[in-house]
Amino acid sequence: MTIELVDGKAGTAHISSEDKAIIHQAKFSKSDVVFDWGDAFKCSMSSSNRATVGTGCASIQGLDWHITSAESVTISNGSQGMKRNDIICAHYNRNPKNGNELVELVVLKGSPNATAAADPTIPSGKILSGAVDAYMPLWRIPLDGITVGTPVRLFTPRGALWDSVTQQWKPPYANNSLTLCRVGHVVTVNGNVKFTGSGQQNYAMAVETIPEAFRPLADQSIIAFPSCGFSLLVMRDGKVQMLGDPKSAYSTAHGCWMTV
Repeated sequence: MTIELVDGKAGTAHISSEDKAIIHQAKFSKSDVVFDWGDAFKCSMSSSNRATVGTGCASIQGLDWHITSAESVTISNGSQGMKRNDIICAHYNRNPKNGNELVELVVLKGSPNATAAADPTIPSGKILSGAVDAYMPLWRIPLDGITVGTPVRLFTPRGALWDSVTQQWKPPYANNSLTLCRVGHVVTVNGNVKFTGSGQQNYAMAVETIPEAFRPLADQSIIAFPSCGFSLLVMRDGKVQMLGDPKSAYSTAHGCWMTV
């Protein structure tokens, strides 16, 4: 029988991890998700060979997992004169003999290179297609010689479901009424803007940075000011590049982009 009331009583144990993965993927996303809970897996180097990952809650291909007390992983020593990137991942594994499943933190070690470090390949595996292993990248640990750099986050935490339709933010440009509004994964921009030199012209970057919840999926998302030939290019990291001369700009702004 291919129809199942997953959350209904059946007289016997019948809810599987596959059931929950299918439902969660359908409700939320097929993508891996880190939720804004606990420390959101905050990572720090407790020593040159030890990375500590804080509490957090996530979903790997629809299967929920969490860390309720900080976990540590070992980072192998770097090599003098060589650069390397290691990736801390959540590793899903299903025992092919008994079907038992678990998630643990592992470190995928990159290949040393004298000029530029590259991330190691993340093994691909689709759990619902029968893969016994799947990996969810969380943090990049850069090494330059024997020096370990600052961990780089590879995910954007998502807030509670209701936050996706209530978040609003007014950016801190001087003397303006520009408003960014997020509904679901769509950010819209409108307002009349008067710039008074809060940023620099000639393709320079503005001083302000757009908050993480409103940043676009793609670089160079555009906020346009048609009547004065001025525009802003918004980058994935929240930086804003200014095209034209903002010092005398007064115009209605329009823009829209997708966010995570």
